[in-house]
Amino acid sequence: MPNKLILFTCLLFCSIALSQSTPSEEQPQIEAEEIDAAFQEYDALKPAKAAFYAAVLPGLGQAYNKDYWKIPIVYGAIGTGVGIAVYNHDLFQQYRTAYKDRIAGRMDEFTIVDENGNTRELFTEDQLLRAQDFYRRNKELSILITAGLYVLQILEANVDAHLSQYEVEDRLSFAPFMQRNEFDYSNTFGMRITYTF
Repeated sequence: MPNKLILFTCLLFCSIALSQSTPSEEQPQIEAEEIDAAFQEYDALKPAKAAFYAAVLPGLGQAYNKDYWKIPIVYGAIGTGVGIAVYNHDLFQQYRTAYKDRIAGRMDEFTIVDENGNTRELFTEDQLLRAQDFYRRNKELSILITAGLYVLQILEANVDAHLSQYEVEDRLSFAPFMQRNEFDYSNTFGMRITYTF
């Protein structure tokens, strides 16, 4: 009995091996589909290039992604931050110079001399110190916000370059929504996300 089992097992393996090694006459035909002309091959370095260009010069990453309409937004945001920082720095320097002059006993720009020769100080020394602190904090905050906007435009260029390589379908839409209540004529505003199957 064990000999018959061994013989049966050997015949089974031989038949399996021979059936897979013999070529069959009907080979399946694989037909290649036509590739759309608009199909682009995935470029793994495109997000890194866009981020690098945006880091070198703000807005250059958006130009690399061919999103030219974003460039004025980038320069507007960064330029506003820089302008606010410069404005606060100038006021900080103005109050700092006035405080130094006041400490040294010189006449500062916040001291008014009337026609009788009497002097009147618009701000006390404590108010000049508090004004310095206020404008210094505002300057530092605007510098931090400007640096954050700089990093944000780098991230935006990177993410846009990454997502631009995927085909986007129109089945998902994001649109504003407004509904009027018929009873009290009040309006409801919002955003609507729609996904069609």
